[in-house]
Amino acid sequence: MSSFLEALLERARRAHRRLVLSEGDDERVRDAARSLAESRLADVTLLGGDATATWAAREAPFVSVRTPGTDPGLGAVADLLAARKPDKVKDRSAALELARDPLRFAAGLVALDEADATVGGAAHTTADVLRAALWAVGPAEGITTVSSCFYMVTPASGVLSFADCGVVQYPTAEQLADIAVAAARDRRRIVGDEPVVAFLSHSTRGSAEGDSVTRVRAALERFRALEPGIPADGELQGDAALVPAVAARKAPGSAAAGRANVLIFPDLDSGNIAYKLVQRIAQARALGPIVQGLRRPCCDLSRGASADDVILVAAIALLQASDA
Repeated sequence: MSSFLEALLERARRAHRRLVLSEGDDERVRDAARSLAESRLADVTLLGGDATATWAAREAPFVSVRTPGTDPGLGAVADLLAARKPDKVKDRSAALELARDPLRFAAGLVALDEADATVGGAAHTTADVLRAALWAVGPAEGITTVSSCFYMVTPASGVLSFADCGVVQYPTAEQLADIAVAAARDRRRIVGDEPVVAFLSHSTRGSAEGDSVTRVRAALERFRALEPGIPADGELQGDAALVPAVAARKAPGSAAAGRANVLIFPDLDSGNIAYKLVQRIAQARALGPIVQGLRRPCCDLSRGASADDVILVAAIALLQASDA
């Protein structure tokens, strides 16, 4: 487990991107900013007011501080927000007020290429982070569904990608395929290996029928059309996806069964329950929920996150911004 986390941080350090942390008034975020800057993981910008600037000058001189309400870039962010959703911005004054929000300002800096990634959510909900990201940045090319992924660092099975466990409640077949495409693309950047995708179900290769099984099969076909070079299969039960001996019996000849590392859950209920069970029972480290499918990275945090969690999510965001 520790070797993957160490490698994650080292790969982020080599990428050395520009990071904006939107919640500079939070002590956990400040501590993470200082550590990220001191260890040269990123060029760190912290959003906050006078107290944050005073703290940075005294405690973290390598961290730059910007105050959205008075920043010279406020107008450019306001123009961006107005251009992307003109129906939601009645006039210039309203655009400036919207841009003063730290989450929107941070996402705007990323969209304007003044930063490579942003991380927020220590003091805001996932919905708040996603709304700001979708407004300022929007989905990646070819993706219509923004979703999330947990990177489950397990003692026995290495690192597994679990998606979606935090955003899309009842995905359609098309949405499931989008979720899988985003998870596969990010796996290469974040974990550094090749994705092998399993669309999970209570059925394996026709052992059961039903609407959810039909939806998973349709998702697989769409995924194969979008990413023909990535091994994938479905519908697969969890054991068939992960255990070679079970796969040989239940899904002989499968391109993915028995060796999957990207697990796509049929709905949010199953994904959320699964990651929490694995985290608690298998003593896995759960990194996420990592927002995926955006044009540029805007990552979310749990409101219970520690400074160490902020650092790890920041490292993932930096790798999402990199093709390395």
